[in-house]
Amino acid sequence: MEYEFRRDRITGNLVADFSMGQEVLGFWFVEELGESAEKYDAICQIITKLQTNQLKQWRMAGKALSIELDTEQARVFANELDSDDEFELEEAMSLYDGESEAFCGLEDFNVVLESWHEFISENY
Repeated sequence: MEYEFRRDRITGNLVADFSMGQEVLGFWFVEELGESAEKYDAICQIITKLQTNQLKQWRMAGKALSIELDTEQARVFANELDSDDEFELEEAMSLYDGESEAFCGLEDFNVVLESWHEFISENY
């Protein structure tokens, strides 16, 4: 998984670019985690509990995106994907979730999380 963290030169906004198929992770880091040290610390504690089998799974719903962690992987997804709303699509149509959902290993997610924290700390 390839990623790059930066600040937009013009606006100063955080930017997290991830490789194709993982783009939603970037949105989650920017929009849901942001610069919050409290959220970062809480997620690090959750990961430790998952890695030591004190916890089997965990979920946090955000404004637009949610994250689910278990002992093996992280899943970030748009809240609409978890909706129970039923609607019918024409037979030849289907929903494209590629930019609305991404999975990665828990260890990989933890490495990215630490990189994000370092980036925020250096660029605050």
